[in-house]
Amino acid sequence: MTIGQSLLVSVFGIAVVFAVLVALCLLISLFSKIVTAFGKKKAEAPQAAAVQAAPAASQDTGFTGGQLKLYDVDEKTAAIIMAIVSHESQIPLSELQFKSIKALD
Repeated sequence: MTIGQSLLVSVFGIAVVFAVLVALCLLISLFSKIVTAFGKKKAEAPQAAAVQAAPAASQDTGFTGGQLKLYDVDEKTAAIIMAIVSHESQIPLSELQFKSIKALD
């Protein structure tokens, strides 16, 4: 086998390896999207059923959030801050516990 043939075989081998890696990457991405789609559908169904079955039970859990201390912040601003935190973290407001909110200068 000559040097030219050796280089050709090497380049072909490396090309095959990279082609398989790209195919695996695309396959994993596809499976990830499929699993995420099915996971969202399954997660939404029980939540909707629970809300329809007992809407009053979700509002009165028997737990209290405690006292919220506001330092140089009015109640409207505090409510907006709590709503933004809940939205951005994708955690329901009923599951968050705020201890204090303080305005920074």
